[in-house]
Amino acid sequence: MTVDWSQPWYAPWRNAGPRIERAASLLDALNAEGAPVDFVPPAELPDGTPYETFIFETGRCPTRDNLHDLFNALVWSKFPHAKRALNRLQASEIERSGIGARRGPVRDAITVFDENGALLAAPQALWDALLARDWRRLFVDLRPLWQQAQLTIFGHALLEKLTTPRKDMTAHVWCAPAPLAFVDEWLAGEISAERLAAKPFTPLPVLGVPGWSEQNANFSFYDDSLVFRPARQNEGHNRGDRRAPRGS
Repeated sequence: MTVDWSQPWYAPWRNAGPRIERAASLLDALNAEGAPVDFVPPAELPDGTPYETFIFETGRCPTRDNLHDLFNALVWSKFPHAKRALNRLQASEIERSGIGARRGPVRDAITVFDENGALLAAPQALWDALLARDWRRLFVDLRPLWQQAQLTIFGHALLEKLTTPRKDMTAHVWCAPAPLAFVDEWLAGEISAERLAAKPFTPLPVLGVPGWSEQNANFSFYDDSLVFRPARQNEGHNRGDRRAPRGS
């Protein structure tokens, strides 16, 4: 499948993506991007060795020739410090608890963010509306404020799914400082077992973002309650402070 790199969610990789996609050797092209790990064939992962442990111990990331692993590698290149921090914490949790039927709250949160996470730098009014799941206020009443916001997809599974976008695709967004150009080091410093266990992110249907879908210019787009669901009572109040970081 050819990726439409002109879509807004692929903006951070608009230059590298097409070049890598056309390359004769995916691994060679990915390794030329300067990520802190080497991308290697999946056969290098020994039987019985957890994927995250192998990456942490060897600095090599088994990578298949498919879109899922392509986007994972691109995120490694864009967010090297944050991906290293997630990998280090994941490996630590595996060493502490082993691999079982249940991952536990920290590894669950790592997986949610690594696969479907995003970073949003936005005015506080947008964050207040998002946390309240007041979708009409967020996307209609406060629509001009989105010119001051920046959303960057972090989750490689979500990037893969957005090759065929659907209205119900949802990111788990982390409140980030502006500008996002310096967010990698900030995010790496935020990643800890305690912080991840508190799940410091909230759901956002990404195609509701102004400019991310032509259809949302018609505000009836937001009347779909199966996608833009109201908040349940007290939802979000037990997940810590998600006010916009200083500087956003």
